[in-house]
Order: sequence, then structure tokens, then C-alpha cells
Amino acid sequence: MTDLEYLDRAEAALRAIEVACDRLNESTDADIDNQRTGGLLNLMLGSGGQLVVNLQKPLHEIWLAAKRGGFHFRWNGEQWVDTKTGDELFSLLSACASEQAGIPLNFGSADSC
Repeated sequence: MTDLEYLDRAEAALRAIEVACDRLNESTDADIDNQRTGGLLNLMLGSGGQLVVNLQKPLHEIWLAAKRGGFHFRWNGEQWVDTKTGDELFSLLSACASEQAGIPLNFGSADSC
């Protein structure tokens, strides 16, 4: 994957997460405050939890920091998958956010990313 291809896919993933935050705020009591600075997306949950999603451009990865741990995702040609577990980014983000918020949250899928 070229640097440009990585950036296109990674930026699309961050935008999809931002859109999902808006949708979840409208449809649940999650109260997610998302703030983006460049390639870093900080999600603060109303319950006091926090998740950080950031781009690692030199490695062509997306990293997720959550209470349950840190995860590194690479594009496998179809989706962003964790380098250790093989879990998909949006699935794992949903699980981590749900745990920390105390309510079910679904960030959707990576179909468009």
C-alpha cells in the first residue's frame, strides 16, 4: 500500500468513527465528545471513559488505546485488523466503548473505509 492509499483509507476510518459518534449521541445516552487534532481522535465518554484512535503514518497503522489495552490495526486488503488478535477495528472499538460506557454502542462496520 502506498502512503497515499494508506492516508485515504485511514482518514476514511477516522471520519466514519466521527460520524458514528454523532449517530450514537442522537440514538443513545452515550454522550460521546469527540475531538480531532490531525490524525488523533479523542473520544470522551459521558461515563468518564476515554478512547484514543490515532494514525501511525510511518507504520501504515491505526492505533486504538482503551482501558482494556492498546491495539494496532493494519489494512489487510478488506478491513483494518489488529496485528495480534485479528479483530476488526470497528468491532473492537464498539466492544471497548460499550465496556467503558456501560451501555451497548455500535460504531458500525468498515465497509466504506
